[in-house]
Order: sequence, then C-alpha cells, then structure tokens
Amino acid sequence: MLVHVGSEPRWRPGIPQIHKLRLIHVLSELFEKLRATNPGALKKITALEGDITLPDLGLSEENRRLLAEEVDIVFHCAASLRLEAEIKLAVEHNTLATLRLLQLCREMKNLQALIHLSTAFCHCDQYELEEKVYPSPADPHDVIKLVQWLDDDTLRIITPRLLGPHPNCYTYSKRLAETLVAQEKDHMPVAIIRPSAGEYVTPPWREMVLQSPSLGSLTLDDDPLPGWVDTLNGPIGVLVGAGKGVIRSMMCNPNYQAEMIPVDLAINAMIAVAHKTATHKEEEIPVYNLTSSTYVHITWGEMIEKGKKCVYDYPFEGAAWYPDGNARTNKILHNLCIIFMLILPSYLIDFLLTLARQKRFMVRLQKRIRVGLGVLEHFTTTKWKFKMSRVINMSESMRDTDKELFYITNVKQDIDKYMLDCILGARQYLMKEPLSSLPSARIHMKRLYYLDLVMTVLLYCLFGWLLLQGIYTVRFCLEYSSHGLRGIPLLRGIAPSFS
Repeated sequence: MLVHVGSEPRWRPGIPQIHKLRLIHVLSELFEKLRATNPGALKKITALEGDITLPDLGLSEENRRLLAEEVDIVFHCAASLRLEAEIKLAVEHNTLATLRLLQLCREMKNLQALIHLSTAFCHCDQYELEEKVYPSPADPHDVIKLVQWLDDDTLRIITPRLLGPHPNCYTYSKRLAETLVAQEKDHMPVAIIRPSAGEYVTPPWREMVLQSPSLGSLTLDDDPLPGWVDTLNGPIGVLVGAGKGVIRSMMCNPNYQAEMIPVDLAINAMIAVAHKTATHKEEEIPVYNLTSSTYVHITWGEMIEKGKKCVYDYPFEGAAWYPDGNARTNKILHNLCIIFMLILPSYLIDFLLTLARQKRFMVRLQKRIRVGLGVLEHFTTTKWKFKMSRVINMSESMRDTDKELFYITNVKQDIDKYMLDCILGARQYLMKEPLSSLPSARIHMKRLYYLDLVMTVLLYCLFGWLLLQGIYTVRFCLEYSSHGLRGIPLLRGIAPSFS
C-alpha cells in the first residue's frame, strides 16, 4: 500500500476527493510506460486523505486503523521545502509532522522499517558531515511548544538565536526532526537518509550504463523517464530561470562541487536502505549520506557553462532576455548586476505592459527570484564535505541482480548528456513546451542575441560617456578651486600648479 499524506494541496470545500485527484496527478506522466505494459499495477496504489499540519495527520479513525494493520514499511518524505519559510511553518511542517508520524508508526503492528528523509545540509556547523546523528541544539519538544505558544512577532525576534549557525529555518527544523527519529531507535526499526537537500534532487539519468561482474555492461535506455522533473526547486529552477533570461547573476563559487543528486539514484538508495533496515538490526541508528561528490563530479561553474550550451541549442519558449548570466563571488558586483539586469528591467517591462493595458508580472517575479537566490546563496558559496562510506558499502554488498536494478554508485558518467536531459525535461515536463516549438524558440533566441549585443555596446558607451563627464567635472572643480586659492597670500604661488 502506498499512502500520500502531504501538506499541499490543502483540503478545500467544493473539491471532492482531492487526495484521489492528487494521486492521478502524481501517476500521470512518470508512470506512462508502466501503465502501457502493466496497467493493473497502478491499481494497487491507494491514496488516503490527510494533512501533516493537522493533529493525527488529518487521518480518519478508519484510515488510521487501516494503516496500523496493513503497513510494514514507511517512507517519511512529506516536508516543506520552502527555504525562506518562517520558524513556525518550518517547525510545524518538518518537526511536529515528524513527531505525529512517529506516533502513528508506534501503532503499526507489522512495521519493519521507517525511513526518514532528511537533508545533507541540516548540520551546517560541521566541516565534514559524518554518517551519524549529531546532538540537537535544542530539545525538539520544547521548540514545538515554543512555536505553538508564542505569537509571530515574538518568534521573528528570537529566530536568529534559535537558528544559530543554520542559514534558514528549513535546515534547523530538519535537524530537530532527526533528533526525534533517533529517539525512537529502541522502539522501532528506523534509518535516516540525507540526500543533497530535497531542493537539490535533480532529474534521472537518461541512460544508465551499469557495471556488472556477471553481465558486463548493462544499458537501461530511457528507463526511467529521461529528464523527468516536477519541481523548480534548486538547480533546475536556476537552469530554467537562467534559460529564460531572468537570472543574470548568482552568488556562487564556480570552483565548488555542485551538490545535487539524480532522483533515480535517491529512490534506489531509499529502497535499498529500507530492505537493509528491515533485515539487519544495528545498535546505533543507521544514517546514510547521499550526495553527488562520490559519483557526479561537476562544479557549479561547469554546470553553468554546460547549461548555457544546452540552452543555446535547445532554448525555452518566450525567453525574456539572452541567457548569458554568470556566477559571482563578489557581493557588491552581484548586487550591481541584480539592480541593472533584474530590478530596473523588471520595472521597465511592467511600465510598458501598463501602457499596453496588459497584466503586470515582472516586478513580482523578480522579487521571488531575488528571495530564491538569496536562500540558495549559503549552499552555493560554501564548500561541503560528506562521508558516504555506509552508502558505498551497502551498494557494494548487494547481489549482482540487485545492483543492476537498484543502481546507486555503479554508474558511468555522461554529464553533457545529463545536462541536456535536464534542460529538455524542464522544458517538457515543467514548462509544458513541446519539442515542435524549438524552431521558433531558436529564431527568438537569435534575435535576443543581437539585441543583447546592441544593448551591451550602448551600455559601455554610456559608461564611457559618464566617465568622460566625470573627468571634465573633476577638472572643472580643480580649476575653480585654483582661482579661489590664488586669493590666499600664502598659497598664491602654489595655486597655479592646479591649473
């Protein structure tokens, strides 16, 4: 049985059986191949109405009893990925919801494994993240009570002291959730997986070439669905924003490893961890770091350049500007680029839309982009180091047939092909842009290239003119000052030297 209990979309009057509609949406595109080959398989999936923000997860008594009787493996993936969320929302969605799920799992009679999906960035104070649970900065139960009792204004005041080294409430709330899960190790079989944060999970590899001692190289062509992605969070959102020409500058160290994890590798690891947790009991709670540094070697700079090349060849529809943004490590230069390349153009575009009696949107969009880039800044300007020995050992200890089916580390890299799949996947599955629109998109991109070239030349001419005007102004001031200095007897002989 598969159960979806999430916080979005919320139940709204007038929309009957919204949990079933959500299930239809989840199974729509990704499982088309399975639906064609084995349509009966999808009938085994059941969706239950629930909400992680409500007591008892919003489950009815009947559904709660059903879960207690039938479920034996639980994957806790429900969370709020809003990095800019305030402390109350983050704790309620990521910490309190975990506590409620743990209470439900205690009622499950046949529970064999509870897999908690955390994030590799929840311990920002660690230079090297080991595969273990670290001490919590505060008691999770106390923090939960705090956000329930205090008003929003008071919480905003004390949030910086609560967060400490954490850059946002998301990583803080996920760290508290890990502590809650670790406290249950004596009561149920639990494990924690830390992928490169949920917002950094990227599309699957299009073609995986697996190394098998028994079968040699095994190619899985187009399985899973190449480039499939359903969220703009993390690197995919940056690729789309840059490809549309609305992200022109980003605070990012181009020499640091781009921490992201293909979604099929993450899912395979979760299934493998569930099996190991159910069949192998350990004294300490097992923690698995699942990051890209071991097998997807690409820096932020390489990712940006490869992404540009792909976007030039396979552009998005209706790009606002030519996609030629760059990563920057200088905050002042970045802010200047944001002002001249994002804020001012957005106001100009909205002004023109107003004159044309069209709906304005660019100012709102650029504000959202600035917020999004701001919360990602800590992760893209910090050098991360993760230990992954537990994941590697688990993968190497699998039987050959399991390695072939649940590939994790035994993969060959083709970064160029993967980046192309990311662009095409975002184009097709996120932006709903068919491949048939590529010819017109390329024509539009060519026009934007020449427009960007002309505007760049004009901008340099403007700066040159302003520089000359500044030189003339300084010279005029010096000459004017020299005339004044001649009136001072002691400086009468010095003043001419300023002329």
